Amino acid sequence: MSFPGGATGARPPIHADDQVPVDIPRIPAREAAERELSKPMYHENDPNLLERALDRFWEWLAGVLDAAAGASPGGPLGLVVIALVVVALAAALWWRLGTPHRTAVAGDALFDNRPLSAAEHRTTAEAHAAAGRWNQAVQERMRAIVRSLEERALLEPRPGRTADEAAAEAGRPLPAHAEALRSAARTFDDVTYGGRTADQQAYTRLRDLDTELGRAKPDLTTAQGAIG
Repeated sequence: MSFPGGATGARPPIHADDQVPVDIPRIPAREAAERELSKPMYHENDPNLLERALDRFWEWLAGVLDAAAGASPGGPLGLVVIALVVVALAAALWWRLGTPHRTAVAGDALFDNRPLSAAEHRTTAEAHAAAGRWNQAVQERMRAIVRSLEERALLEPRPGRTADEAAAEAGRPLPAHAEALRSAARTFDDVTYGGRTADQQAYTRLRDLDTELGRAKPDLTTAQGAIG
């Protein structure tokens, strides 16, 4: 088909400034979006690392509690009841047994590396007692008792001896005080290893025992066995 003036049937060319959609390849477009979104202006209000960690922890804890509530009889109410029962049992055991005792083992020596006399241990014990430091007062008074027995040759001086060992050995030449010695050793162990707290009454018992032992006459028939 021809037009006046010699024009042909070809359509007029489309110029670049006409409104024609432009297709951008997918990968470059994604990379361009990532570069744009990585700018700091888009992340000013993002949670920090600690906040993100806490959010994940609470999500995990909520999931655990939801699972436990679903598995326990009665749902969430049953879970609360079970938790209360566990707490009550733990409190009852703590009240009944008290702070767990730690059994003395080799190396739990009664004395450290400071060689003090019985009189020096007594002076230190009285100073602690005057300040209301009953744990330290009990410890020093027990050391005074054992050191005094060593000074009287009723116990053989022996490094590494525990309070229990000293009480058992001293009970042979002093049988009338054997039970009191064992009780004093238990008190020493309780405050030194068992986490118990001593009081004035506990210290007074050890101080009185120390005085009584100083006046006690040993049973010479068993004294040799005590120091052998």
